[in-house]
Amino acid sequence: MLPDFRVRQRDYLLEITRAITQELDLQKVLKRILRISIEMLAGQAGLIALKDAHAWQVAAAHGIPAAFLRYLEPLLADESVSTLDVEELNRMLKELTYTASQGLLNGTAISLVTHGQVIGVIFIFRSYTDLFSSNDQQLLQSFADQAAIAVFNARLYSQIIIEKQRLDALIDSAADGIIILNADHSIERVNDAFERICGRTDDQVRSKHHDEVIQWARKPDGMTLEKAEAHGWPITNQAHLYVEGDLKRAEPPNVPVGITYAPLLTPDGQVRNIIVTVRDITHFRNADEMKATFISVVSHELKTPVALIKGYASTLRRDDARWDKHVIQDSLAVIEDEADRLTHMIEDLLDASRLQAGGLTLNRTDFSLPDLAARMVERFQTQTKKHKLVVDFPELFPIVMADETRVGQVLSNLISNAIKYSPKGEIRVSGAVRIDQVVITVSDEGPGIDPHDMPHIFDRFYRSDTAVRKTKGAGLGLYLARAIIEAHGGRIWIDQSHGSGARICFSLPIETLRVK
Repeated sequence: MLPDFRVRQRDYLLEITRAITQELDLQKVLKRILRISIEMLAGQAGLIALKDAHAWQVAAAHGIPAAFLRYLEPLLADESVSTLDVEELNRMLKELTYTASQGLLNGTAISLVTHGQVIGVIFIFRSYTDLFSSNDQQLLQSFADQAAIAVFNARLYSQIIIEKQRLDALIDSAADGIIILNADHSIERVNDAFERICGRTDDQVRSKHHDEVIQWARKPDGMTLEKAEAHGWPITNQAHLYVEGDLKRAEPPNVPVGITYAPLLTPDGQVRNIIVTVRDITHFRNADEMKATFISVVSHELKTPVALIKGYASTLRRDDARWDKHVIQDSLAVIEDEADRLTHMIEDLLDASRLQAGGLTLNRTDFSLPDLAARMVERFQTQTKKHKLVVDFPELFPIVMADETRVGQVLSNLISNAIKYSPKGEIRVSGAVRIDQVVITVSDEGPGIDPHDMPHIFDRFYRSDTAVRKTKGAGLGLYLARAIIEAHGGRIWIDQSHGSGARICFSLPIETLRVK
């Protein structure tokens, strides 16, 4: 039979082995190793210092006075100490221990070495000198080797946990939906963005087959995952696979998406996972529809004045007719009006392009809003006999520092729309002064704005069904009006509390005002 102390030594090594195989929490492993080290070496206290690329750090401590530990921690982190090897560090700690304990304590260090690299040191404080037999030294070396492996594995596991948390955070913060598929097409996990796109949670789709979740409302554009794999993807061709179509959701409506499949292969070329990226392309589809609408509307709106100008010009140039003065003047007036309309439309298109390129340039000057409104009303009153245009501003209305031409463009669009969409009645341009802003309102007595159109009325190229049937335009007036007002720091809105007719208001902040 083995002597008792040999049995105890064997038990220490068995406990360290269990620590390696059973425990991967770094702090728990360090505390267990330190406790066993203190007991093996009959010490009173101890610490474990781990080394990283920059410094030594106290990773675990037992029985050490707090004041000494507070002194020791920044000392080990010092740049000059970080370059010390284990022997030099051992010598330094021995000197500190002997001095701090006034000669009562000594110390001994055990190196933690794995894969040929020093990863740390165990330092034990005790009341007698380092006298070890060859058996003790062999035991300590075996112990240190096992402890180093335990620490290395625990640190590696901690790093894996950190990397997994980082990857999870990256996946969940992605704007596009992400699905991780196993080789058999079962879903391993999905991120938050996919939950929003699909309308189902991770718990609801986890472990389900890809085909149960990715279902198309109609035949998609591009090769589906099943067809691609039938042709040998990704083994024969590891390029990313892309398909686009309308994805069925748990609850209507369907959502247009573009899906990219990227294979993750094992070293021997087998499929380990498929990373699926799902992008909501509603915005892009709307942009395409808007582009088609724009081309249709603008081509029609440009064609009309050009046709009128050409028609009247060709008529006036006929050699076989003699036109009296009134016919000529009327024809020239039509040509002039259509040329002005064409110019106005081109200017709106240019303004829209400038906005897309980075905004409008404002030329701020002092001017009177009531005077500008009066000029606009006088100009438009000559264009209609069915409407009565009224200006209603309080006395001593503040002088505005803004771009008079651009604000005039806003008023022109609002008054023009009021004339177009109200068959008759009063059109009122009014102003009010608030604590931090002035508010200008253009109201009419027409049928008003359909609630269905209100959320889109300031969108680029948007025209209601009624507007398309009854009036001319490219759907840029209110879009530009909003851009101009917001460039001044104000806002524009529809006043829904108004009883009848349309009532559109815009504001300018008080910072732009100066009272004279």
